[in-house]
This record gives sequence, structure tokens and C-alpha cells, in this order.
Amino acid sequence: MHGDVDLGRLRWRCRRGMRELDQLMLRYLEQRWPLADDGERGVFLRLLDCEDDKLWQWCMGRERPADQELHALVQLIVELPR
Repeated sequence: MHGDVDLGRLRWRCRRGMRELDQLMLRYLEQRWPLADDGERGVFLRLLDCEDDKLWQWCMGRERPADQELHALVQLIVELPR
């Protein structure tokens, strides 16, 4: 399902206009996306649809998404090695 996603477009969607968020999203794309199954990829695509301010609050641990799948993915992204 998500195997045919254009990586160039996905890389563009990872650019959030805030360097720290850009780095987190691109780190996921480079390190985890190639290994992720369709379910995880779908959750990442949903995450990219979220507002930047929410993403930032979630990544900083100031708030938690109500959606458990989004929360688990945010935790995974934050813990990826630099």
C-alpha cells in the first residue's frame, strides 16, 4: 500500500519549517522508513498530516497525542540515534 510512495515528495513533507522537526522527521525517513511495514508507514503519513505546533509539543514530551499509534511512533522517532 505505502511501498509506492514517492520518496522525494515524502522528503519534502518532512520539511516542517522548524529545523529540529525537520531533523527528526528526516531521521525517521532515512533510518526507519526503509524497514517499516505498511502499518507503521501509514502511521507516519498520518503524523505528517498533523500541525507543526502539535508535533513539536509531542516530540518535546509536553503533550501526548490521544492516538496511541501516533504516540508510539513519536516515541520511536525521538529515540532514533542521531
